[in-house]
Amino acid sequence: MVRDIKSLLADELQAQFRDWNQPAYRATQALDWVYGRRVTSWDAMTNLPKVLRDLLRKHYTLQSLALVQLHRAEDGTIKFLWRLDDQSLIESVLIPANPALYGEASDRHTLCVSTQVGCAYGCKFCASGLDGYKRNLRPDEIVEQVLAVERWHLQQTVPAPAADGGVAPAADSAAPALKAASPERLINNLVIMGMGEPLANYENLLTALRILNAPWGGGIGARKITISTSGLAPQIRRLADDPLQFRLAISLHGATDETRNKIMPVNRKFPLSELTLACEYYQKRKERMITLEYILISGVNDGLEQIKPLAALANRLNAKVNLIPYNRVEGLDWVRPSESVQEGFLAALEDQRVVATLRREKGHDIAAACGQLRLQREKVEQAQKKVAAVPAR
Repeated sequence: MVRDIKSLLADELQAQFRDWNQPAYRATQALDWVYGRRVTSWDAMTNLPKVLRDLLRKHYTLQSLALVQLHRAEDGTIKFLWRLDDQSLIESVLIPANPALYGEASDRHTLCVSTQVGCAYGCKFCASGLDGYKRNLRPDEIVEQVLAVERWHLQQTVPAPAADGGVAPAADSAAPALKAASPERLINNLVIMGMGEPLANYENLLTALRILNAPWGGGIGARKITISTSGLAPQIRRLADDPLQFRLAISLHGATDETRNKIMPVNRKFPLSELTLACEYYQKRKERMITLEYILISGVNDGLEQIKPLAALANRLNAKVNLIPYNRVEGLDWVRPSESVQEGFLAALEDQRVVATLRREKGHDIAAACGQLRLQREKVEQAQKKVAAVPAR
């Protein structure tokens, strides 16, 4: 299979250019076109000789995501539905000016990215796995979510001729401009908690994150990148041994094995005892605070009997607890607790000297929970195919 250029690390591209007897600075120029100018065609790389562009075209692809739908929430969250080259659908969510995400300043722009088409882990409350697991995303498909959102943003704010292969004329002139962190980049925080289980796609994910972290790539600091997992203990240990200082968030959603077993099948393979030991190993190696993600679901995990075991785990790990009221998923019966229950749960945790926040789920009015927009679109397209297949009378 031909690799996309956005799956290559800089030293790999440099080695290829040496094999082609190209000077080293040509690789730097190519990387600038891909990541600095975010172009989507080889012909846009106008300072590269044509013979080199033809070699690149022959040996690599330069795929870009096709924007299928874009939904804006009243709170500023923007959800993107993308189509991949095999026609699969994935989602990304842009969360601007959110001071509650992991303590970052309010002028940050966070992008939540997907790592798989679907999910095999079957958390009972999640839309990502409702249509099953299809495949892992390649490194370039993970990287491209960041570039595609930044490319889209530039189309809203700095129109340029479409012929350059990068920025095209603004498609949404009424869109409010987002404040860019610098003239070069919009995205300065990543949360890897979109569709899929990130650590089940470990190799591709880590390659993508090295590219997005590198100064020649996305330029996003490792400590501005949070990887979420439902509890894959062996991969947590492996991540702990990686030299880059990525943050870790655990999709906990239950403080006891009994509760997690009901809603998270992964807990049967990696119960809390094993997960906790892996988290302690991570902390020993990284000396970084872990975040425990806890989606509050009415009648499932919002009872006060969860407080003591949750507080004990948080205090043992010196972890922060991020409480998130459940975001309703079409086709599932789960609902979020009342605001009084949410506030009571938070207060009870704080009484146990736990650092905790209660975050209103961003994008609740645009179905921002992972996988919802994809499922809705697939239903529409399947219905359209059925209608098209009916013979005309």
